[in-house]
Amino acid sequence: MMVVENTIDTFDSPPEERIGKDRYQTDAMWIYMGPQHPFSHGLWTLKVRVDGEIVTDAEPVIGYLHRGWEKEAENREYPKIIPMADRLCYSASMTYTHLYCMTVEKALGIEIPEKAEYIRIVADEICRIQSHLMWLAAVGTDLGNLTIFLWGMREREYWLDLNVRLCGQRMTTNYPRIGGVRNDTTDIFDRDVMRCTERFEKALWDIIDMIDSSSVYVSRMKGISRLTREQCANLGVTGPAMRGCGVDFDLRRDDPYGKYENIDFEVPVLTEGDTYARYMVRIEEMFQSCEIIRQAVRKINALGKNAPYRLKVPSKVPAGKAFCKLEDPRGESIMYLISDGTDKPFRLKVRAPLFTNISASRPMVKGVRVADVPAVMAMIDVCMGETDR
Repeated sequence: MMVVENTIDTFDSPPEERIGKDRYQTDAMWIYMGPQHPFSHGLWTLKVRVDGEIVTDAEPVIGYLHRGWEKEAENREYPKIIPMADRLCYSASMTYTHLYCMTVEKALGIEIPEKAEYIRIVADEICRIQSHLMWLAAVGTDLGNLTIFLWGMREREYWLDLNVRLCGQRMTTNYPRIGGVRNDTTDIFDRDVMRCTERFEKALWDIIDMIDSSSVYVSRMKGISRLTREQCANLGVTGPAMRGCGVDFDLRRDDPYGKYENIDFEVPVLTEGDTYARYMVRIEEMFQSCEIIRQAVRKINALGKNAPYRLKVPSKVPAGKAFCKLEDPRGESIMYLISDGTDKPFRLKVRAPLFTNISASRPMVKGVRVADVPAVMAMIDVCMGETDR
């Protein structure tokens, strides 16, 4: 839904300084893109001020989907919050439940079995790939290419099938547990995940070739919406959107959690800072996730089937504070827990990467054409569930 505001706002600057007013005088106006708009990928509004076709200002408006997640967590026992963490973002459910369990484990002062750490790595990277594939499919429709949507969703089904083999559920997995994971992997899972990575790398190249061979598709991304390293730092942008602007930082490598310090992988970084660079970073991340999965599976097999994968933990958490962060598919996710010695948290604060990434909408869309707004915003991979917690 695109609504034009009734009142027309004129520029205060002289005519010769107005964008797009070389021959004809036009007026600036505010356009409401949302809250139900194909580009938004959820209920939120992007208010843009336009001069002709050029966006001169923008203001994101969120809160349509607010669910009071953090307040609800205060009224539930610690294990019962795990299914709620799944639903912070349905396409990144595994990473959010991992982050929550890791935060409670830090408050308890325990270290989980090594095997559980590697199983969590496999589960997280499967989650990252299927989340990026959902993003890629959505980008296809945003830019008018239905084939990319169909191919992306087709490949995503294979990874969701691996979730089913791992824990019996496709998306809201409810798999990590405080103290480890719910169940061990099976022999058939190890075999299938290795086959899936081999197949996927070849299929992903087919999608890349289709995108890069389309001059229309590429021209709508290259040179559009450039951000600098300094802007990313000032705006709090994290994740692939940040690494596409030349910031070489990834929590898995630079502040490792779990057993990521024992995994060898590359962090894709591009310096162009435009929409195409942010797209390419996510593509390369999927290749790197495949390599991480292979290494983690080999680590699991080396530990053997008799290695423990879960600890028994107390129902009450000692009074104190715990702070944990994790590299989510969309950026840096943080949880801050305050416990009061009972079986329920006193406070559980979530810092979602999309909350800050969406806040950067203004510099991202300023100066682009209205038709480019869907492509620009698609590259931060919007998920309003985690934003409007």
